[in-house]
Amino acid sequence: MQNILFRFAERNNLTVALPVQACGHQFCYPRSFSSHFVHLHTLRPNLITNHMRFNKTALQRVMPNDTIYITILREPASMFESLFTYYSRHCMSFRRVPNGSLEAFLAEPLRYYRPQEIESMYARNTLTFDLGGDKDNSIKDLAYAQNFVVDVEKVFSLVMISEYFDESLILLRHLLSWDLEDILYVKLNMRTESSKKRLSPGLPEKIRAWNSIDAYLYDYFNTSFWDKLSDLGLDCVAKEVQLLRQAQERLMRSCFGGKMPLPRPAAEIKNKDLRPWQPSDKVDIVGYDLPVNISREAQEHCLKYIMPEISYTRILLHSQSLQHRRRYQNRPVQKSHTLQQHIRTTLPRHSQVHRSQPGPSVGQSPGSGTESKSTPKQS
Repeated sequence: MQNILFRFAERNNLTVALPVQACGHQFCYPRSFSSHFVHLHTLRPNLITNHMRFNKTALQRVMPNDTIYITILREPASMFESLFTYYSRHCMSFRRVPNGSLEAFLAEPLRYYRPQEIESMYARNTLTFDLGGDKDNSIKDLAYAQNFVVDVEKVFSLVMISEYFDESLILLRHLLSWDLEDILYVKLNMRTESSKKRLSPGLPEKIRAWNSIDAYLYDYFNTSFWDKLSDLGLDCVAKEVQLLRQAQERLMRSCFGGKMPLPRPAAEIKNKDLRPWQPSDKVDIVGYDLPVNISREAQEHCLKYIMPEISYTRILLHSQSLQHRRRYQNRPVQKSHTLQQHIRTTLPRHSQVHRSQPGPSVGQSPGSGTESKSTPKQS
């Protein structure tokens, strides 16, 4: 999603709010979002999408009043397996488990889990945490989960579902009046099959019980998601999904010399900017390299589709900083107190977008649970 939104911003000359360098490529996650995390050269933004822990009040200081918020959720059982594998070397709750056994953790989660540890959000109710909720609220407190869902629904115009990503993009396209080209994408941050753990019978139920608020949140918005699709017309959605996939295949073939690409291990990718971050030697995240025999025009067009988020964030920040400097160099000399009026005080696997000239403003929260902290997250 971040890649889609970055490319949209660049095509339409929009400003993207980006993190200060001290935050890395995310907004100092897992700290709650603050305007102080936004780089000064990216203020007065149209869009914000790097991973953060959602904080509506702080975001309102940065984003326009008409900002539209979107987020994406992933099914809690598959997401937890992904988090457990991906952050096995980073999250102490997972590192304590003998032999890195997911079964052992779920048999006695409280034996290994420490709620106050800095990366404990990976080990319980990650979706809830990313959306600004209390990940450690009592499992028995159904009222909390119900009220939290109500709060999320009030803020977010669209809650996408990871398992139905293409259908989610159709809803996004209609919400923002985008073209088909605006939602084209190439799958990024994929794990190899050998890096995935197969969930044995009974584990999904244990995962959902341990992540009960996430499970309630996902089930609620999965239902409302299908209601939105029905309102649009399931036949209409199916036709648009087919058109999207056909356009996606044409894109892939044009970018990869007429063939469908094979994802490569990071070590085999020649362009360092295209190498996905590797969380450990036990998890392989694959990416792409463009063939050398395609035209220069195709190279430039295709490069951003396959660029990992760390590289893309760095390049986008550099580009926007240059634009910022040019704007201020071309301005007439003013008194310092007048200049300050132009600088707005600025204040998250499974983020936000605002679109000014080509459409309404948009913001996306990070509730996907697919990205976290200062490391990218895979699917």
